[in-house]
Amino acid sequence: MAETATQLSTDLSYKRIVVKPIAGALGAEIEGVDIAKGVDAETQDEIYRAWLENNLIFFRGQSISPAQQVAFARRFGEIHLHLFNKAMDDYPEITELLKTPDMESNAGGRWHSDQMYTPVPAKATMLYSREIPEGRGDTMFSNMYLAYETLSEGMKASLQGLKAIHNGDSRNHPSGKTRMERVQEGTIHMPQINPGEAQTISTHPVIRTHPETGRKLLYIGGHTEKFDGWTEEESTPLLDYLKAHATRPEFTCRFHWTENAMAFWDNRCCQHFAINDYNGYQRRMHKIMIKGDAPF
Repeated sequence: MAETATQLSTDLSYKRIVVKPIAGALGAEIEGVDIAKGVDAETQDEIYRAWLENNLIFFRGQSISPAQQVAFARRFGEIHLHLFNKAMDDYPEITELLKTPDMESNAGGRWHSDQMYTPVPAKATMLYSREIPEGRGDTMFSNMYLAYETLSEGMKASLQGLKAIHNGDSRNHPSGKTRMERVQEGTIHMPQINPGEAQTISTHPVIRTHPETGRKLLYIGGHTEKFDGWTEEESTPLLDYLKAHATRPEFTCRFHWTENAMAFWDNRCCQHFAINDYNGYQRRMHKIMIKGDAPF
């Protein structure tokens, strides 16, 4: 039987960092790191190992500038730019997620994996908190390894070889509207850009193999529109089941944000959900994504 990420984490000895799991399913807080001061190669290796073993890791009390966040992200790979959300003028690697007190909708308010509608989705996301409403605005995460491993053998066999189509700008959104429709009515909370010739609809395996751990996982999310070769009507019942299964409470953790905290998650084996419980308050986050690999 495969060991869980938490079991692996507690079995390993770390010399440079302290790894404290926050839930049985996934997620760990990392202590002993000051990102602003930089990290040496051995510390970086331990951070990366903890990240792979726990699916996502968190750092608190990190007072860093946008330039320092970019430099830290680049240590783990090339930057993946968002196809629709406008980046910051001074830091094109960063997307600022700002919800002001007068806004009702938020960014990421449904279960999803970042950029899975691109041919080569983002490997990782680093999200840093600059302004947080006290006691509000948490983010939930779900472990897609567990989502796959707990399926019946019959369901696993049925899904093997099946592919799904993911659309970055369809009406398959909680609002039932495209991005441009939401821009026109003023319900999208951040500036949008035209993706131009970039591919925004992609097909990927439903059962994906993680390229570094070798483990299989369920690869679906909020951008998943239908199964390849199926109609939407045929796809919906099974997709609804899989989406609900993938986010069962026992597969999740919930991160309570504090100011100057960073979350670093693996989009290949995680989904996340930004809880919108702070209408009337302001929340400002800085997001950087890291380039990944074509799913197989």
